[in-house]
Amino acid sequence: MKPRLSVVTLAVDDLERSLRFYRDGLGLATDGIVGEEFEHGAVAFFDLQPGLKLAIWPRASLAHDSELPLRDPSPTEFTLGHNVASRDEVDVVMRQAADAGALIVKAARAAFWGGYAGYFQDPDGHLWEIVWNPHLIPQD
Repeated sequence: MKPRLSVVTLAVDDLERSLRFYRDGLGLATDGIVGEEFEHGAVAFFDLQPGLKLAIWPRASLAHDSELPLRDPSPTEFTLGHNVASRDEVDVVMRQAADAGALIVKAARAAFWGGYAGYFQDPDGHLWEIVWNPHLIPQD
């Protein structure tokens, strides 16, 4: 297997609410909800970077498609890391997330490893880390 991701799918409880959070609140580009004509097909995709999309899909649809039972989600199963170019940009994105309705779970601060980071949860509890890492500056 080549180590390549093309889509990261988040299970959500309310597709419309999550669409508003990511599109209107965080400003991610999307064509909106597609696939509504199919049972368990409604989904929204967001452009992240070339070759990578974020998808939001109802939790029940993901359980149906994977044939796994619905379970209570845990916000500490994984994080989505958004690396930015400066400490100031961390603060800007954290404010944007809070304004969009995110729960700030750890305010941005200096990290023990030399960077600067904070954490928020989206409306479904998915944990995002907004981070400036002086050793991993994004190239955009």
